[in-house]
Amino acid sequence: MAVASLGLDYELPDGLEAHAPPETLGMRRDAVRLMVSTGVDDHLHTTFFEVPHHLHAGDVLVINTSATVAAALPVRGRVSVEPQLLHLSTPLPGGLWLTELRRPEGFGTRMVDDPSAGSVTLPGGASADLLALFGEGRRLWFTALHLPEPLLPYLARYGRPIRYAYAGGAWPLSAYQNVYASEPGSAELASAGRPFTADVLTRLVAKGVRIAPLVLHTGVSSAEAHEAPAPERFVVPLSTARLVNETRTEGGRVIAVGTTVVRALETVTDETGMTHPGDGWTELVLSPERGVRAIDGMVTGWHPPQASHLLLLEALAGRPLLERAYAGAVSAGYRWHEFGDSHLLLPNGLVSRGRR
Repeated sequence: MAVASLGLDYELPDGLEAHAPPETLGMRRDAVRLMVSTGVDDHLHTTFFEVPHHLHAGDVLVINTSATVAAALPVRGRVSVEPQLLHLSTPLPGGLWLTELRRPEGFGTRMVDDPSAGSVTLPGGASADLLALFGEGRRLWFTALHLPEPLLPYLARYGRPIRYAYAGGAWPLSAYQNVYASEPGSAELASAGRPFTADVLTRLVAKGVRIAPLVLHTGVSSAEAHEAPAPERFVVPLSTARLVNETRTEGGRVIAVGTTVVRALETVTDETGMTHPGDGWTELVLSPERGVRAIDGMVTGWHPPQASHLLLLEALAGRPLLERAYAGAVSAGYRWHEFGDSHLLLPNGLVSRGRR
């Protein structure tokens, strides 16, 4: 699925990729660096441990409690000169899946240049039928899975985490989990939440920051292609919708942890700014033209040049603030990707906008 426009373009120098989880380097998860961008003052450079200092009583932090599954399966019995992996992305109505064929490369994978329809054999007597390409790209497939046991036990037995070459190691599934993850289903880590620790969450609650959960199960990302996200499953519970609405009415701020939370909340928020409970599949692609309705700020990571996620960030913060933030992050040597550093975007400063 091609996007109509590209996100912020900039030059990302070599050497700014985080290759290992910080805890493997003797650091706590919350010790990664944090840039705070308010749109009022110069960007503040601190550590993620200090997030509670920048939120206050009456704010609500919305988190995605989806847990990552071992969604990469070795392909057997397919005609190919190289080994292949089948990445499970998203289950669809009617029992089909969106999947992607990849080729192993180092610690990660690369796209298959010449994918073709047909059946593939998977471990443990399982198989998959690649039926038709999804959308305009040549990456994702409508796929019928035939498994000898329920999905989660099967993946636990035969799957491995989806990894990309920049990760720098064959890290275990635990490295791709957030501390509050409880609902298995994501193909890849909803990585904005990775630096949170029990300590940080406890200090937020003690300060009077409320925490509200939702679920959006992530599909596979477009590591090489500038594509919008494919449809993804989500659930926004009634309690979370109510808390978001109450917070805005009372003058607090709604802070999303990651683009997945923004996508889910914006899917169920109407043109008046009222957020509703809902579940299903979202195909919403956020852009500066559409803007945001539900959130006042967000915690996020650092995204590659022209990534579609940067359009979402621009919808919240505007292009000038985003350009200054990314230039500052490159200059200061921040680290990119899921094991890297963080960004707290509060584009209207420390004061809530209230309900729009």
